[in-house]
Amino acid sequence: MTSSLSKPDKPTFPWGKRLLSVMDRYIIAELIPPFLFGVGAFASLGVSVDSLFYLVNQVVEQGLPLSVAAEVLLLKLPEFVVYAFPMATLLATLMTFSRFSSDSELVALRGCGVSVYRMIAPVIVFCLVVTGLTFAFNESIVPAANFRASTTLDRALAQEKSEFRESNILYQEFQELAQPDGSKENALSRIFYSKEFDGERMKGLTILDFSRQGLNQIVSAESAVWNPQRNTWDFSNGTIYVVSADGSFRNIVKFEEQQIQLPRAPLDLARRGKDYGEMNIAESRQYLDVIKQGGNESKIRELKVRIQQKFSLPFVCVAFGLVGASLGAQLRRTGRATGFALSIVIIFAYYMLSFISGAIAQTGTISPLLGGWIPNFFGLTAGTLLLIRASR
Repeated sequence: MTSSLSKPDKPTFPWGKRLLSVMDRYIIAELIPPFLFGVGAFASLGVSVDSLFYLVNQVVEQGLPLSVAAEVLLLKLPEFVVYAFPMATLLATLMTFSRFSSDSELVALRGCGVSVYRMIAPVIVFCLVVTGLTFAFNESIVPAANFRASTTLDRALAQEKSEFRESNILYQEFQELAQPDGSKENALSRIFYSKEFDGERMKGLTILDFSRQGLNQIVSAESAVWNPQRNTWDFSNGTIYVVSADGSFRNIVKFEEQQIQLPRAPLDLARRGKDYGEMNIAESRQYLDVIKQGGNESKIRELKVRIQQKFSLPFVCVAFGLVGASLGAQLRRTGRATGFALSIVIIFAYYMLSFISGAIAQTGTISPLLGGWIPNFFGLTAGTLLLIRASR
């Protein structure tokens, strides 16, 4: 006798539903092969142009070991992988959607009631994933790899890079001075110079202090060390010259030990052993705090622009993806060579605009925020206009 009770239905959970439809998964699957091809092609091209020829020259002329050259080349690769991510996104979306268009797949989807905006949705998801990947690479892998590449190369060429600047430390401090017309102007208030630095003690120091109106001070000392308990510099074996506004000496004081209230910034500046490409955003902001104390506006603006560009670079993947998909949807029967050539043109235009906007921002004509993000705004605007056109 069979039981009349049927087996209970399997429980269903709303959160278990698939987030991506069959169409979404199909489009993303079609994007991945050309994207990987683009990453490999653009990264290989970039590292070859930037590093390979230089390393070959060092192997031939300086006797750089091949193993070291290969290690440096591999360490430089992550930087160009990051640059390749946005380019590969553009190439993948452009080639994929141009193929959909030439094979009439877009026509078939639109005939089924799927709008172009709905077709772009998986592209945006794909681009956001690549954006996150680009940001993660650029923050966690690239700075460390670049710094190790630099130190490895310098060590192999007997030019080992120290964690601090060993000689000729020059720090300039500026302050705002009120002008007779009520405006304010940055004026040089102090120059700090040291011939040598051993990582702890400055040697051969000369400090020119113009911070007091009508009275200048010159400090010359054999050495000085930063005193963290009192936030002062402890100078040893030196002389202080006090000069009046007319150029005459008002006072001369010789000392064996003397504490002088000066900023710590020269020490922080001397200990900075990395350039822009070897710092992540957090380190760049710390360095910005250091150079802000000096008041060097041109250098401050330059670093601010670089920081904004570190933020904006990953998000260009979204702009490129939108432009590539919208433009590809309008192309008919174009080959891969055409798609690749068109990608190169768009990439060249973007980086040219990025260079120009960054240079303008460094002059102070526009803000660093605009200088770093203007290319992305243009890309998103162009992509939106192309998308509207493709949907008609």
